[in-house]
Amino acid sequence: MGEAIVHVNGVELCAETFGDPQAPAILLIGGMASSMDWWDADFCRRLALGGRHVIRYDFRDTGRSATYPPGAPGYTGDDLIADAAGVIDLLAGGRAHVVGISMGGGIAQHLAVDHSPRVATLTLVSTSTGADDDLPPMDERLEAAFADPAAEPDWSDPAAVVEYIVEEQRLFAGPDSFGEEYVREIARQVVARTHEIESSMKNHALVKGSDGTRHRLGEVTAPTLVIHGTADPFFPPGHAVMLAREINRAQLLMLDGVGHQTPPQSTWDVVVPAILGHSAL
Repeated sequence: MGEAIVHVNGVELCAETFGDPQAPAILLIGGMASSMDWWDADFCRRLALGGRHVIRYDFRDTGRSATYPPGAPGYTGDDLIADAAGVIDLLAGGRAHVVGISMGGGIAQHLAVDHSPRVATLTLVSTSTGADDDLPPMDERLEAAFADPAAEPDWSDPAAVVEYIVEEQRLFAGPDSFGEEYVREIARQVVARTHEIESSMKNHALVKGSDGTRHRLGEVTAPTLVIHGTADPFFPPGHAVMLAREINRAQLLMLDGVGHQTPPQSTWDVVVPAILGHSAL
């Protein structure tokens, strides 16, 4: 299909597919404020070469999907979950191997418990059910950055926005797994493709979320793989251990030195076979 605008859940979303449409489908769900560009096209192609039909898409307010005014998202977390379910119905024939990172991992959890027939397998990357007293808090360095955030860029200046995104990504990445020039190139793609970059960077944080899923993890029936970085400053590794413990028969794959980030290229030789093997179940 390549990149195209599709109509899902009453809105226009931009999606792109890779590989044979008749092959088992993998749906990649991104993190907060992330367009599909963060699922690198070469990463998608490697999955497709493993015999999968790979689907990535822009959330509302990212990339070329439906856009709302900055500071005023006209949708809820439940809408984002419904969007993902609709993409599965439209592009995956109603059932997919679901891979979600960070916020996308939260969406994936809701799909697994509320739309279980659509989820063949579940892969949760750098995610959690949210803060709980028995889970480790975010790294002090990241907490300090949230308390004293960087000044907003001039949203009309693409170069300034690119640098703002690069520095934001640096905060979340593992110190030894951050490829600055690689991230800058992805950020350039994001800014070039995005209808309204200020909305993209702000609105997801303002969306009313759904209830947490921790009390429902026992309802997950899809075979589950948890992938997590040992240097994740946002959801330290204890969050991954909790997911793997509380989801029945879940498997845990830790990525040494990786932070809260889409698996960097240095991990693809591990991550791609793991996802392909898991989605063969």
